[in-house]
Amino acid sequence: MTEKNKISVVMPSFNEEGAIRPMIEHVRKHTVDFETEIVVVDSSKDRTPDIAAEMGARVIRQEPRGHGIALRTALQEARHDILITTDCDNTYPMDYIPRLVRMITEEGYDIISCNRITKQLGTEMPLSNKAANWSFAFLVRNLYGINVHDVSTGMFCMQRMVNTSVQWETNYAFPCEIIIRANMAGFKHTEIDIPYKVRIGEVTLHKWRSGKAYLRCIFNYRFNLNIDPNKL
Repeated sequence: MTEKNKISVVMPSFNEEGAIRPMIEHVRKHTVDFETEIVVVDSSKDRTPDIAAEMGARVIRQEPRGHGIALRTALQEARHDILITTDCDNTYPMDYIPRLVRMITEEGYDIISCNRITKQLGTEMPLSNKAANWSFAFLVRNLYGINVHDVSTGMFCMQRMVNTSVQWETNYAFPCEIIIRANMAGFKHTEIDIPYKVRIGEVTLHKWRSGKAYLRCIFNYRFNLNIDPNKL
């Protein structure tokens, strides 16, 4: 009997009680061929952590400190060798998990990032968000030579060694840091296009704070500015 691949699906959550149940159901549905753990790092004031725990997720409670720090905690807590990150708002396609795992196990990639900014993307993402995301990716392509089109994605698949080899620093620009620093460290990276859905629940993103953090992150690592990571 072939041993199943062991994967950790990790996600931060903040007041997602409307999305957490279908989210975990989708993960379970598309990971039946794997030995899977679901790790939720939660800062909610609603029933999100209770629902997640009832559905078999391992829930880690954390005071609200930002999306990036929550995701970093989730990655640190993951126990398996293939790590998949996602947001908890039901926007990302869990049916892509088998393909991502195959790319790691059969095609030799260390990390895959998932691109939402495709020609098929419509009103699922506000126009201002599209413009900002396109601009950030444009800077990363031109300043770093990384062939990437979405540097604020919440969906990655990576080998555990990527996470343990880099001492992550940022918070609100963490997805961008993952892409930049994984490439700088020499890991084999690629990007695939994915569909993106309208989120369930209220938007919690602080656009101006995130935008400034992304610009600081992009220029900091390119020009060795030694910016305090706590300001990222």
